[in-house]
Parts: sequence; C-alpha cells; structure tokens
Amino acid sequence: MLVAERLRVLVEVAHAGSIATAARNMGFTASALSQQLARLEREAGCALLERRATGTVLTEAGRLLVRHGEAIAGELREAEQTLAALRDQPPAALTVGTFATAGQVLLPQVVGEFRRAYPATRLRLVDLEPPEGYDLVVSGELDLLITHRYPGRQLPPSRGLTRVPLLADRLRLVLPAHHPAARKPEVKLVDLADDDWISADRPCLDLLAAKDGVEPRIAYETRDYAAILALVRAGLGAALVPASVVRGADGIVVRDLAGSALDREVYAVHRPRPAAHVEAVAGLLARVASRLS
Repeated sequence: MLVAERLRVLVEVAHAGSIATAARNMGFTASALSQQLARLEREAGCALLERRATGTVLTEAGRLLVRHGEAIAGELREAEQTLAALRDQPPAALTVGTFATAGQVLLPQVVGEFRRAYPATRLRLVDLEPPEGYDLVVSGELDLLITHRYPGRQLPPSRGLTRVPLLADRLRLVLPAHHPAARKPEVKLVDLADDDWISADRPCLDLLAAKDGVEPRIAYETRDYAAILALVRAGLGAALVPASVVRGADGIVVRDLAGSALDREVYAVHRPRPAAHVEAVAGLLARVASRLS
C-alpha cells in the first residue's frame, strides 16, 4: 500500500528538481529522503526517479504518481485548514503565487487591506512566471495563484481547480516619444514594418503580424516590462505592453494598434473549496482589478 507521507516526499522532490533541494526545504537530510523514496519505489513496484548529475528526473510512472500525490497532499492540507477553522485558529500564513506585474499592480493594495482584516495571518508571496504554479495549488503549497494568458496561447488544464477571471488587460502599442507614427491618429502594424520590436510574448505579436501580412523584426525578447519600457524610451523599438503596466509611464507614446483589440487575461486560481482567508484574498483581488478596469 502506498503511504501518503512518502507520496508527499515524491511531490516535494518533483517540485524542487533534486533530492538535496527538497531535503533542505523539508528540513531533512538527503539520505533520509532517499530512503523514503526507495521505500516508495518498492511499494509502487517500479522506478519513479532517474538520478542524474544535474538532479532527478521523473520516470513516466513517477510523473503519474506525482499527479496523484499532488491531489492527495492538497486534500490533506485542506482537511488541516478545515479543522483549524473549526477550532477558530487562523492560519499562520497564506501563500500566493504571482507573476511580476501583478505583484506591482494588484498586490500592494490587496496586502494592505488583508493585513488590516487578518492581522494574525502573514501573506507570503512567491514569484512564478505563467503558466507555472497550477501543480502547487493542487498540492496545497500555494493557497492561491495569480496567473495570465496572452492571446494565441492555450490555458493550462485546470485540474479541477477554480479559475476566476480578474482582469482583461488591454495590450497597448508603446512607441518612443519622437517616433513619426506617434503623430498619426491611428497607427497600423504596417506603419511599423521597418521598426525593431521588443517582445514579451512572441506568439502574441506573430498572431497580429499574420493577420496583417507583416513579419515583425524582433530585436529584443524579455518578460521584464521595466526593461521593455526603458528600451522603448531609448528609441530602440516598439512594443505591445499591457495597459496596467504603462499607466503613468513617461517618455513614451501609448496608442491602440488599429484593428487589434487583444487582452492579456489575468486569473486567480484556487482549490474548489477555499478557506475563508483564501476567499478574502480572491475577493480583494477582484475589487482591485475592477478598479483597474
């Protein structure tokens, strides 16, 4: 029979990428975790991990078992939270996974309001670049995930989680202040055929370009919007940037790209039966996002 605690060890190793890192995270020695994994492999009757110089890699059986282990770990954490709520014990911490711009635009107001409402609970933030993080919500390592989807990309499978739309963040065209096209009342993609582009999401730009029959010349690729705006400000190219990022930015010109009404969709993701504190954070996020809209 498989033992839940050993399944949790496998999940931790899968998320950490190595036995040594998982051992540090869990407060055990690498030797102790290796012994637990060896017992789990005997119980499963097959190899679950391949040990390599660069870390551990899951076998096909290991990947299958991790998915079950994540769900089991999440259910156990949910049970613990439910019992704590019955004893009127607020959680010591809630862990929220977020991408960088949501951390800048959405979370400052949310954290402040949450601290005033729940002073005994610490809000812990983890930086995650979408589409990462769904598995951590399933396993209960994250209480809530803030994630996004660009046009032209598929949403990851929900895996039974609740996915709540927060914000349709319109993609705006950003140009250097003295760009010739900035004087036009309407800017089209063909007007920028000779320009370099700075791209945070190439498939999104390719989607627009295919529609207009233009092949954009992408000179720089980065997901750091501060870097993108700095490059545009320096006159090194044009970019498509979410409206929430360019609000109040100076030294640039912001326009709508004619014929394109594309949004970066922002979501909150949590387990189907969230604890009251998780619902509170999700509600605060929705209110802040509605003000941005």
